[in-house]
Amino acid sequence: MQSEQKNHPDAGSPIEAPEAEDVKQAVDQQARDIAEVPAVELINTVAVHLMSAAAVKTGLADDPEAEALKDLDEARKLITALAGLITAAAPEVGSTHAAPLRDGLRSLQLAFREESLVPDAPGKGPGEKWTGPVN
Repeated sequence: MQSEQKNHPDAGSPIEAPEAEDVKQAVDQQARDIAEVPAVELINTVAVHLMSAAAVKTGLADDPEAEALKDLDEARKLITALAGLITAAAPEVGSTHAAPLRDGLRSLQLAFREESLVPDAPGKGPGEKWTGPVN
């Protein structure tokens, strides 16, 4: 098979385009790889990613520019999604995995409440629909 040559607009050097068969093989390999990962591990990984993103958006990043990265509207969405995931998955993953996730979620909810200029009513904060009021 011959691969197409395309010129990169910035560099002017030819770049090989991936062939359809190569892409299909890569996708098939990824599907096999993910099939080998237990559901509990996938759920925990997704939860940790949501938790990390929410922490950054809440202004908790360990970065000199943490304040510039803060976006409470985005943090609210991430925390609510995290709360829904943890609440729905808790019976499936068991208390060993769910407890640390719940602790992290509660910490984020409290940090969000502290960072908010206009506090939410009890039970109306991010994720509190799923977790109940946090104070």
